[in-house]
Amino acid sequence: MSSQAHILVVDDHAEIRRSVTRYLEKNGLRATGVSDTEEMDAQLARDAIDLIVLDIMMPGEDGIAACARLRQERQTIPILMLTALGEDDDRIKGLDTGADDYLSKPFNPRELLARINAILRRAGDAVPPHGGSFAGKTAWFADIKFDHDARHVVTPERGTTALTTAEAKLLTVFLERPRMVISRDDLLALSAGRTAGPLDRTIDNQVSRLRRKIEPDVLRPRIISTVRNGGYCLNADVEIEA
Repeated sequence: MSSQAHILVVDDHAEIRRSVTRYLEKNGLRATGVSDTEEMDAQLARDAIDLIVLDIMMPGEDGIAACARLRQERQTIPILMLTALGEDDDRIKGLDTGADDYLSKPFNPRELLARINAILRRAGDAVPPHGGSFAGKTAWFADIKFDHDARHVVTPERGTTALTTAEAKLLTVFLERPRMVISRDDLLALSAGRTAGPLDRTIDNQVSRLRRKIEPDVLRPRIISTVRNGGYCLNADVEIEA
């Protein structure tokens, strides 16, 4: 990633596009604004984009459909979704289709910048603890194969199952810390780079979806267990191969 990251702002409201791109550029980022996903696709074909700020409510293809399509096309560009205030279903759908984070409108530009910088740091850094980077590697746990780069798991019960970006990041956090109890707040910070808000059920929802893809019996989960007043724990040893 270049020293001046290029952010693509996709929003059909012209004033929001202008104000966001101006603010990002004043704070050391390169920013381009487009009004819909057709223009987004054209921009992606022309330029190297480091992160997409993607509004959900747009005419034509909405942000959730666009996010799902980008992930199906194996686009790994980080995506930050903009949602209407209080639209929990949209937020959950956005994360489920592979968005890296979300922010509710109206938002503070400083918070948007902080979220963008946090996502860029995660995308561009960092060797995580307990086993190092999973890039280019395969992990085995509980008779399950996890291919990090292909972003899928292979289980005896279901065969090959694709994971969303959010599910793959969450699973990676567990695999880096086998048999450790990890709090919900820590899981959210490690997988999404943000803190939980009041009544935030993001991690519980993501764990539930991940369990549906890896547990032999979803009603009696044994691979990822719930620890009362603690959080969650991966009950398996992990082997890593290049």
